[in-house]
Amino acid sequence: MTRTAEPSRRERRAALEATIEQQRVDLLVAADRWQAAARPLDAGWQAVRRYRVPILVAGGLLLLPVARRPGSVTRLGRKAIVGALAVDRLRRLFNRFR
Repeated sequence: MTRTAEPSRRERRAALEATIEQQRVDLLVAADRWQAAARPLDAGWQAVRRYRVPILVAGGLLLLPVARRPGSVTRLGRKAIVGALAVDRLRRLFNRFR
């Protein structure tokens, strides 16, 4: 009985190696695209890291009044929530009449 219908072991191995090689190329292309897409984000992150100390100092200085009077932040938070809810309700009301 001959086995002409099935590919030989060498042919299967060659096909698998070709598939693996194509997957490697695809992976390299995808990695290059990913790095190109992430390059602006990386640049922004590096800028933030460059100015990390001044940002932390400025944030600390802005928090000093809050630490002295924490009630003012609570009042501002409440006003912000009420304002956001009012804007949302107005937006829904206007969308209803369109």
